[in-house]
Amino acid sequence: MIGAMPERVVAACDGASKGNPGPAGWAWVVADGDESPTRWEAGPLGTATNNVAELTALERLLTAIAPDVPLEIRMDSQYAMKAVTTWLPGWKRKGWKTAAGKPVANQELVARIDELLDGRTVEFRYVPAHQVDGDRLNDFADRAASQAAIVQQPAGSDLGSPEPPSSPDTPAPARRRTTTKTARQSTASSRTIKAKFPGRCLCGRSYAAGEPIAKNGQGWGHPECRTAETSNA
Repeated sequence: MIGAMPERVVAACDGASKGNPGPAGWAWVVADGDESPTRWEAGPLGTATNNVAELTALERLLTAIAPDVPLEIRMDSQYAMKAVTTWLPGWKRKGWKTAAGKPVANQELVARIDELLDGRTVEFRYVPAHQVDGDRLNDFADRAASQAAIVQQPAGSDLGSPEPPSSPDTPAPARRRTTTKTARQSTASSRTIKAKFPGRCLCGRSYAAGEPIAKNGQGWGHPECRTAETSNA
């Protein structure tokens, strides 16, 4: 566990699932005063959903930081953040049931996070994922979680691991300004993001919330379907 620190600690955590459910991983990162990553940890989860990965990342971060240290936690998962800040009190009042009377999903993880938050000073901050020039810490945690999901191996600063590689879901900053319509359309169509809601691709197969999707001629769908459409055009 990271020892007690006199000032507030700024951190980020993230989870990844390649398939939702699919190979999954989690990660957290702590910053210094300049918000540069100084300590981080990531780990595999086998097959799990994106929501489980996001909650696990938060649970591992809270476990790693001493409870008397004020925390700012940056996350790109509205589900995980709302689960422990907005929905949790109502779930507990209803005996761990949702408003519809169904059992709360991932109850064990949510309850563990609730215990870890008790008596702590924590400020949650939502940051959008996969943005050019986006939040540096969230991007680091996202890349570390994605790598852990793919290779299914632990990593971190204590293990001497190198910085996680760039995420294929984050578009690279443009090297030069392009003014032609065709180039702008190409840039827009190559962007890949995480789906906020489930949907159906032009290929007929559905995709789940949290899965990578890309824009094609008929809307949003699987990145590989956009590639196939481009090559067949």
